[in-house]
Amino acid sequence: MGTTRLETVPEPKYWHLKTVLSNALDSEFEVGEVLPNERELAARFGVARATLRQALEQLELEGRLQRRRGVGTTVAPPRVGVEVNPARHGWPGAPGDAWQTEGCEESVPPAAVARALGTDADRKVYTVHRVRVVHGQPVATELLYVPAASVPGMSGIETDAGAARGRAVLRELNRLELGGQDRAVELGSARAEDAKRLDRLPGSPVLVVTTRYLAAGGTAAVAVSTYRADTCRLTFGDAGGVSLMAS
Repeated sequence: MGTTRLETVPEPKYWHLKTVLSNALDSEFEVGEVLPNERELAARFGVARATLRQALEQLELEGRLQRRRGVGTTVAPPRVGVEVNPARHGWPGAPGDAWQTEGCEESVPPAAVARALGTDADRKVYTVHRVRVVHGQPVATELLYVPAASVPGMSGIETDAGAARGRAVLRELNRLELGGQDRAVELGSARAEDAKRLDRLPGSPVLVVTTRYLAAGGTAAVAVSTYRADTCRLTFGDAGGVSLMAS
């Protein structure tokens, strides 16, 4: 490869470098190909490694690059659609729900979740662990918090903690009449546990989708879903639905 020097530009140097790198990805690299190391790239473009890292981080955030353990930085594959549409889905676990239940435990939820549920800060709730897989690759994890008051039938169900218990919680939750949902989306950083499950590095950018499920005039459950930000994008249709695109 030749040497490309950046000219003086009014925008931040890392941002201009990001555009140059993006063009190089389109013309010189294939999907899955490993990029040269930081020293080589910094020398090629005549920038400090700190500037290069900023540009690479931005390209990762935009889904052009992926950092993989033991491999390095690679060119990301194209995205495919994963629909998230509250107009089509009812309760978690309803027909058409694409999530897989992996486990369940009783635990104290985060303070913000407890407030949303209207429960005491130290009161345990059912915490259902779920995962979403596309083309054999986990693209999202979810913690679904359900207070005992929302699933009174669980008191008569004997199952061990695990996937079976999680499915039982979902079945009982689906007995309620769903009054509505509201959803919030924000950018976050992957916690160590989520990063491991999603094959990402801790601190990697993620999309956090928080959904409140409403019934009988209150919050019956709260789901906190963590999506890989490097492979997901949000689009909003005419009906107000939300689509996440993930590879």
